[in-house]
Amino acid sequence: MPTVIPAGYASQLGLYETQKAIGLIKQIFLAKLCAALHLKRVTAPLFVDPDSGLNDDLNGTERPVDFDIPALRSRGAVVHSLAKWKRLALAEYDFHVGNGLVTDMNAIRRDEEMDNLHSIYVDQWDWEKVITRDQRNEEYLHRTVQDIVNAICGTLDELKWQMPALDTQLTRQVTFVTSQELEDRWPDKTPKERENAVCREHKTVFIGQIGGRLKSGRPHDGRAPDYDDWALNGDLLFWHEPLSCALEISSMGVRVDEESLARQLELAGCPQRARLPFHRRLLAGQLPLTIGGGIGQSRLCMLLLGKAHVGEVQVSLWDEQTRRACREAGVRLL
Repeated sequence: MPTVIPAGYASQLGLYETQKAIGLIKQIFLAKLCAALHLKRVTAPLFVDPDSGLNDDLNGTERPVDFDIPALRSRGAVVHSLAKWKRLALAEYDFHVGNGLVTDMNAIRRDEEMDNLHSIYVDQWDWEKVITRDQRNEEYLHRTVQDIVNAICGTLDELKWQMPALDTQLTRQVTFVTSQELEDRWPDKTPKERENAVCREHKTVFIGQIGGRLKSGRPHDGRAPDYDDWALNGDLLFWHEPLSCALEISSMGVRVDEESLARQLELAGCPQRARLPFHRRLLAGQLPLTIGGGIGQSRLCMLLLGKAHVGEVQVSLWDEQTRRACREAGVRLL
């Protein structure tokens, strides 16, 4: 999709104020997230061994950026996300039930299509928390989603107190709906159109159960089979007024256990992954049960600051059509 700046759009903040606001958002939200979910910040890798099974393949089609390492006589692969690495870290760092970690994740997704919301550079807070088997349920997932939404809305409240020019409005109450319920209601719409329709109605929405096939035979969206449990996951979306569309802020979920991992590997047609080091440990019951996800840093800044293009809150590379559309609309890309 090409970049399109809505007619009449104007940033509520100048460049200097925008940079100040980005810093405030990252500082305030991280503190609120850690307090709400009992997380401790840790350092994380930018790249991993491509043969370890730790890198995530997202929708299964993205190509990781890899490079040779002469000193090791091997190769490294830039992470797509840290979903599996975080779970391994919780085991190795001896985190206990009820506590978790959060880290700044930076990735390069070279196959990403560019538009107002997408960039080849991805920055997010990646978090993961140890849970009990009794907490592997929808109620616990929904409670965690609400905690995250409260942290986001609380961040907006503090931001607007310091920057009165902002007029962003968010809805704290989350509407929970499954991907199948959306297909049943709007069978003739695409998944993206369904997301826009439900967010237009309810403003703050969590769409659950993403990854498996729906009654139509197609999934709502792709999801790797070896981190989220497809029955206990979902995407958190907010209505983004400047673009009149749903804006996904987080993909998250209860992670696979031994049974759901084996089942989803079969459904995805990749049972051979069970031989990878990470997968062997998980199937052997040697890793903790967890819940986790990623929360987009640039996406959150877009949402809270009412920006029309992700390039207004992050530095990346853009094609000529994007630069021209923004220039003609008076939008300054960082």
